Amino acid sequence: MAGRSWTRSTSTGDLLFVPVHGARVRILGEIARPATYEIKPTESLNDLLRAAGGFKATASRQRVLIERILPPAERTATGRDRVTIDVSSSALGGVGGPAIPLQDGDVVRVFPVAERVRNRIFVDGNVLQRGAQGLSPNMRLSDALRHAGLKPDTYLGEVLVSRLRPDSTRIQLRASLADTSGAVVNDIPLQEDDQIQVFSLTTFRPVRYVAIGGAVRRSGRVPYREGMTLRDLVLLANGVQEGAYLKEAEIARMPEDRNGGRTASTIRVPLDSTYLFERGPDGRYIGPPGLPVPSGGEPDVPLKPYDNVLIMRQPDWALQRSVSIQGEVKFPGVYALTNKTERLSDVVRRAGGLTSEAYADGIVFLRRDNNIGRVGVELSSALRRYESADNLILRDGDNISIPPYNAVVTINGEVNMPSTVAYIRGKGIDYYINAAGGPTTKGDEDHAFVTQPSGKLESVREHFFLPDQMPKPRPGSIVTVPTNEGKQKTDYLPLLTGLAQIIGSTVAIIVAVTR
Repeated sequence: MAGRSWTRSTSTGDLLFVPVHGARVRILGEIARPATYEIKPTESLNDLLRAAGGFKATASRQRVLIERILPPAERTATGRDRVTIDVSSSALGGVGGPAIPLQDGDVVRVFPVAERVRNRIFVDGNVLQRGAQGLSPNMRLSDALRHAGLKPDTYLGEVLVSRLRPDSTRIQLRASLADTSGAVVNDIPLQEDDQIQVFSLTTFRPVRYVAIGGAVRRSGRVPYREGMTLRDLVLLANGVQEGAYLKEAEIARMPEDRNGGRTASTIRVPLDSTYLFERGPDGRYIGPPGLPVPSGGEPDVPLKPYDNVLIMRQPDWALQRSVSIQGEVKFPGVYALTNKTERLSDVVRRAGGLTSEAYADGIVFLRRDNNIGRVGVELSSALRRYESADNLILRDGDNISIPPYNAVVTINGEVNMPSTVAYIRGKGIDYYINAAGGPTTKGDEDHAFVTQPSGKLESVREHFFLPDQMPKPRPGSIVTVPTNEGKQKTDYLPLLTGLAQIIGSTVAIIVAVTR
């Protein structure tokens, strides 16, 4: 592990011979230069430690472990061909101590010191400086608390001390405080590894709150503070919404007497214009108009814990709602609804009525509310009779489209030639299916249906002993022949034949008996 360097010049054609390395050992762990080293036959463990830079400060010098491969002569069939050698501190670096020889392939491990710390205690909880403290001789609980610093809201009733016993279990000790300076009643002498827990008064208090809902911008619960007023709570809710009813509010309060199962008592409290925080530089309210609001001057309303405040809305107040009407009307566009009961026919009239090319029964009525989508209506019925069920009351976001007259019928689905053909008045669904080449082998003609231009669906209706009722497509409708899913139409012919035979036999018997 020691050598000398020398320099010799080389020439073209020189052959350099590098011999095979000698015995090598590896050293790992808490050592300055962990690595693999080549050793001489006379070198020992102490020589290896010196070559590796010596122990780190974190090394445990009590022992070093050597893992050694046994010589072939000492190996057995069990497969345990390695041996572990523990070297004590007396053989490590000592002058005149025994020299521990090393062998090729040895692995030397140097372990770190143990993690356990002497003379340490812990303080946790409602203190200014949490964490570990050094345990000094004759140290008591009061000393540790003064070092950590108690907070003003410390619970004086009890401090817990968890003490470690020799068997690694813990016992619980307790003491009370005289005040927040750290003075302890029945002061406890501390021991190594004691854990001290200090509590806060707020730990044992219920979380008190007030709540607000209704016409405010941010509903929910807010922590209660002594002296809190209704105005404070409205401010914390980011103010009232447009259309808030500011003549009074309702407060649901915890009842003084819970007899009879009462859970709340309600009171009405006055509000005024000072609750309108949306104001311009001149102090005037700049929000949308609404009902008259009392001017300022009402006394502020103090709140109690668990109050639940409701800011009501003005009756029938709403921002402008609108519907869109497009297509064959004289003045298409977006129209604001004037009241909550305005109907389809009202907006059509406001749009100037239908043009001469409009096809009323082809109306496409889309409702955005609750993602309803298309609604089937008969506009001609709505225009004819105001109380008609088709004369829908409009909602915000409704979209009305009235197409021009389209005198064709489209046939699709399981037909031989899906196509669009001219509309012929009075023709039924079977005519249009045949006009598209008839149903395919997979087509279920008995369950064909028509999507009328208004969006309503009509299907073939079967009647016992009577011909099926066929729907009649209108201009712009779509005829669809679905795929036969294996369901077969009921064949009434065998049933009728059997019934006729029974009736004939019965008549013959009656005639024979009467003779």
